[in-house]
Amino acid sequence: MINESDKSLFRSTVDHQKPVDKDSPGENIAIKANPRKPFENYSFLYEPNLSGSEPVVYSIDGLSPKTLKKMKQGNLGFTPSIDLHGHKIEEACRSLSDFIHFHSDKRFIQIIHGKGYHSADGLSIMKSQVIHYLKQHPSVLAFCSCPQEMGGTGAVFVHLKANV
Repeated sequence: MINESDKSLFRSTVDHQKPVDKDSPGENIAIKANPRKPFENYSFLYEPNLSGSEPVVYSIDGLSPKTLKKMKQGNLGFTPSIDLHGHKIEEACRSLSDFIHFHSDKRFIQIIHGKGYHSADGLSIMKSQVIHYLKQHPSVLAFCSCPQEMGGTGAVFVHLKANV
């Protein structure tokens, strides 16, 4: 049985609601939006410190070894990816910030940074910068080089914090 106070609370709530106009453009559209701003507190690395063929692995303390194993094997299902070939260091970091921010609802992403085969000394500046950037980003829990058939040491899978 519903008492009178519950009925009046329900009625007062329902009476003040505005009906949804399905034909009205814009006003009723739900937009996926992350209220936080993209990460901007990163520093740049202008001297490469990683070779293109060097595998990378990083994880925060307490991350499940199963998760890292799954990443190393590429058993992640669909992962959004960004290709940074041809980017300058500064624009690559901006692109990464926007990409991670936009995909903050995903658990895993892929970043293709390349191996730096055109570098004079065999060290990859883009790969070095991406790794340096990821270690600074507050949403990154882990990353590792992709399996050979998914980019190998020229790409990384990244595990992101759950967007809460």
